[in-house]
Amino acid sequence: MIVKTNLKTSKTAHVVLFSSDLTLGYDQLIDYYRLRFQLEFNFRDAKQYWGLEDFMNVNEQPVYNSANLAMFMVNVSHALIGAMRVQWPAFSVNDLKAWFRGQKYVVETLKLLPVMPDSVFIDQVVSQMAELGRVNHAVNTT
Repeated sequence: MIVKTNLKTSKTAHVVLFSSDLTLGYDQLIDYYRLRFQLEFNFRDAKQYWGLEDFMNVNEQPVYNSANLAMFMVNVSHALIGAMRVQWPAFSVNDLKAWFRGQKYVVETLKLLPVMPDSVFIDQVVSQMAELGRVNHAVNTT
């Protein structure tokens, strides 16, 4: 049991933490409860963005594969978003999905041309088109 005291108002609140492991120290128990919220956020992202809520499998192996794929995508997206937030601090999962969708559309469109343009042009077009569907656009500082 933890007693929390607000130093400004002197109000107190009690928090009861439970564990079936009676050898677990209180500091480790508190750390585990803190990690619980990160796990909740990861499951929310897997359901909201990566299809964990939508798959319709009923057999053990397909359920296992779908759940692991969704959680894998959460991890990959967090790694990619972290790199993108250096340039765009508000970059989100929706921005990431729009970025890659835009890149895919450009590449597929360029395949329809009779002659493939040079790589510099392709990079410029991909960079511009990939930003079209983004929610949080970069702030132009120039």
